[in-house]
Amino acid sequence: MKLQMIYRKITPFQMITMSFSLIILIGSLLLSLPVSSADGSHCSYLNALFTSCSAVCVTGLVVHNTASFWSPFGKTVILVLIQIGGLGVITCMIGVSLLTGKRIGLRHRNLMQNAVNAPKIGGIIRFTRFLLLLTLAAEGIGVLLLLLPFIRDYGVSQGCFKAVFHSISAFCNAGFDLLGDRIPYNSLCGYRGDVLVNITIMALIVAGGLGFMTWEDLFQTRFHWKKLRLQTRLILLVSALLILLPAIFFALFEFKNEAPLTRILLSAFQSVTTRTAGFNTAGLKEMSEGSRLIMITLMLIGGSSGSTAGGLKTTTLAVILLSAWSSLRRKKEVGAFGRSISSQVVIEAFTLLILYTVLLLIGTVVMSAIEHLPALDCMFECASALGTVGLSMGVTPGLGIVSKVILILFMYFGRVGGLTLAYSALSAGRHDPGRLPEETVVVG
Repeated sequence: MKLQMIYRKITPFQMITMSFSLIILIGSLLLSLPVSSADGSHCSYLNALFTSCSAVCVTGLVVHNTASFWSPFGKTVILVLIQIGGLGVITCMIGVSLLTGKRIGLRHRNLMQNAVNAPKIGGIIRFTRFLLLLTLAAEGIGVLLLLLPFIRDYGVSQGCFKAVFHSISAFCNAGFDLLGDRIPYNSLCGYRGDVLVNITIMALIVAGGLGFMTWEDLFQTRFHWKKLRLQTRLILLVSALLILLPAIFFALFEFKNEAPLTRILLSAFQSVTTRTAGFNTAGLKEMSEGSRLIMITLMLIGGSSGSTAGGLKTTTLAVILLSAWSSLRRKKEVGAFGRSISSQVVIEAFTLLILYTVLLLIGTVVMSAIEHLPALDCMFECASALGTVGLSMGVTPGLGIVSKVILILFMYFGRVGGLTLAYSALSAGRHDPGRLPEETVVVG
């Protein structure tokens, strides 16, 4: 009876944070077992925890080479953690209940609504079915397209497993790969000129990063632009710009010694993967500092709300830019496409921006001071963890305990979400009905 009372007092935000923590803990225990490593040795618990957190938080940062260090059992554990982390723990729980025919109560529907940031609780079970079917279809198509090149290069058994692993990893925006032979690993550098592999991986990354509510809206309106919700329009517009503009920059200033087709593929892939995916087809250390700063910015922005991606989210960026534009034009109302955006949403967007910026700066300064590494390299790793991206300058495996813990906390923060963590930590549901006297404060 007491357990039921405690359970009922737990808020949906607390349940989400606790569920992610539990799965990370279980994954770390499994990965620390001798059976999880290729040579049968014990993996240190900190490294097992780091890998588990990176998988559940669909980040892709590693301290051990995924291809060579982990056994088939360990790789399977990582793959399962990626799938659970990509869909969300609550979503997987509801999915199991649907498959077993169990009744979904109001509390679980409320949990699901908060887990996927759905605007209303009505139709949440139907949306969950759509989410699961879309995931199965996208990952299945990805596997079929990747089978040909991987079977050709690795044989039937290895090729099939690699196709499944990389399709799930790409759709969940995880960035874990099984193609590297050393650290810093090569990721997909061996396929930098392969059109099929590049297009398939990029399509899976974008599909997973757009968000399930975006896809539902697109299918319901039959891709009719004027019928789409404001959120869907903002996501599509911002996502397109964040893919196109960096790709043009990379094509103009990077990869100048490559063939034209390879240069286009490299530029497009770097633009897409930087937004929380973590796969790589180019040598990051060979890129200019300007390009790295652009990549840091893209990593912090991340994907879209209600998706498998992390980061600030494209809608957050859109609201911030729209708010700044309205302020410059001395307008009190923030809006786009004939719709206004509430002041509460604007406040939340700027709150997230401040949280991510402060954490990035603190993490960079502390890590650089402890590890005696260039600040830009440390900022790159911190941004990669906060945005749940997984791209690395190759310094993560050699970091000390404190720096690894910082990255673990950043990955958790980036996947669960800053507002979710704040709402779960602070008292929820109590709002002061009163209003303080208003007074003008001059800024700027």
